[in-house]
Amino acid sequence: MKLIPFLDFNGQAHEAMAFYANALGGTVTSEMKYRDMPPSDGMPGCNEMPPETLDHVAHAQLEVGGAVLMAADGPSDGKGGATTINVEVGSVEEAERVFAALAEGGEVRMPIAETFWALRWGMLVDRYGKPWMVNCMKPS
Repeated sequence: MKLIPFLDFNGQAHEAMAFYANALGGTVTSEMKYRDMPPSDGMPGCNEMPPETLDHVAHAQLEVGGAVLMAADGPSDGKGGATTINVEVGSVEEAERVFAALAEGGEVRMPIAETFWALRWGMLVDRYGKPWMVNCMKPS
């Protein structure tokens, strides 16, 4: 299992991740804009996003040493703050178990389900008001 900080920006994710890569000596290893996302059940794709946000970052990943930092440009409702903990697990069963455990007494924002990038992904805010994502990535 990996715990990965996920930073939420308001249109500045590309610039911020480039800054962090330079400052930390890392590399931005992936970046996807909202306009490049395929439509997916429950996830905002390019058809659901306001036109002015299509060039905002839907996902960016910075790697430095053995550490990973992820980020995106909203959409954010302001609840829970601007940092989310992303839990990356190795199996669908573990993803569903961890998601259910963290969601107990909390609020599910995006039910755990298959997406175009993950066998399982979901978002929640735990009973203490902290935002989480659970990911079980599809094999490369």
